[in-house]
Amino acid sequence: MAGFTFKGGVHPYEGKELSKDKPIKRFIPEGDLVFPLSQHIGAPAKPVVSKGDTVLAGQLIAEAEGFVSANIYSSVSGTVKSIDKHRVATGDMVNSITITSDGNFTAAPRLDIGDIADMSRQEVIDGIRLAGIVGMGGAGFPTHVKLSPKDPDKIYYCIVNCSECEPYLTSDYRRMMEEPEKLVAGLKIILCLFEHAEGILAVEDNKPDCIRKLKELVIDEKRITVKPLKTKYPQGAERQLIYATTKRAINSSMLPADAGCVVNNVDTVVSIYHAIIEKRPLTERIVTVTGDAVVEPQNYLVPIGTSYKQLIEASGGFKSTPEKIISGGPMMGFAMFDLDVPIIKTSSAITCFLKDDVAGCKPTNCINCGRCAEVCPGRVIPARLADYAEAGDEERFLEYNGMECCECGCCSYICPAKRQLTQSIKTMRKLLLAKKKKK
Repeated sequence: MAGFTFKGGVHPYEGKELSKDKPIKRFIPEGDLVFPLSQHIGAPAKPVVSKGDTVLAGQLIAEAEGFVSANIYSSVSGTVKSIDKHRVATGDMVNSITITSDGNFTAAPRLDIGDIADMSRQEVIDGIRLAGIVGMGGAGFPTHVKLSPKDPDKIYYCIVNCSECEPYLTSDYRRMMEEPEKLVAGLKIILCLFEHAEGILAVEDNKPDCIRKLKELVIDEKRITVKPLKTKYPQGAERQLIYATTKRAINSSMLPADAGCVVNNVDTVVSIYHAIIEKRPLTERIVTVTGDAVVEPQNYLVPIGTSYKQLIEASGGFKSTPEKIISGGPMMGFAMFDLDVPIIKTSSAITCFLKDDVAGCKPTNCINCGRCAEVCPGRVIPARLADYAEAGDEERFLEYNGMECCECGCCSYICPAKRQLTQSIKTMRKLLLAKKKKK
């Protein structure tokens, strides 16, 4: 099986065997659910409910505040308890709507979206916007914006990121195994927006069962192909995925549309199917609970707003107190200090480790081995960029293409001196992006 790929990358321990064979289990939350108003890139949503209001499952509770924003819907029926700040997985305090579930899940009317056969291109995009769909692979970019490039006729590839290259995560794998028909149907909806485009289902070759299943489903689809990718991290990073599947290259100053591509995550594409075909807003997602500290790793279909703590308890709790808990995977996730935070649209996993291997490593001086440059998919020199970042040298950082870093963590992973290269570079990139935005 041929594998498409990119230059650089690493091969960390996958850890997927802990949960890959665990079928998706629907999780029913209890008590309070928290809905942050910033679950996406762009302006926070604006509440359209007040304290004390009764709401239904699937009811709009906060509307998009501008074009780059997204609607938020309640995943349960119940009563609005409060609208105030609540902590999220990154540690930030974010304005949020708290709803006390009544346990009945009384449903609101379906979305007012027409029949796909009679819808114009703009009506399909409006339906996706109405449903509150965002990129569910982690970035949270509003999907209706991504599907509205300046020139739709110059989009030649609609790529579905089925790689799931992040270690330990298996939510996309289970979705592809259990509901591949919805994935293909969602891609066909996207393709109806771009008449010159080819659909690509890009799957790492460590998922041969998914590849076989998807190939069987698209055997008669002239506009859709399945491309096996070489199993390597970060194969699913947007720039690397585009290059691996199309040989088109983009940099930090470009959008995928500039290379004639749009890229969406598996769960995002399935959510498009739910919105346009089933008239359902985005109110739930699949979350993997995994790691050697978890008694019973599992993949859950989780109502958005559910507490991380409840998911851990449903998985049997911890074998013993974990030294590290991560929202997401070990390469690009966020270390957590509080489990009283909500699942949001971009929450893919909770990964829990008995030992914190990183904390036990003491950084030493760089030995100039060059390994970080060898594995860097952005083709920069991380050790040098980290030096400039730590010295606050913005000019040299930019001169050496620091903004091309995708913050994948490959350099920190491979560094024999155990330097926290990615963290230093990431801090400088955030500072420079904030300055640029301010200007």
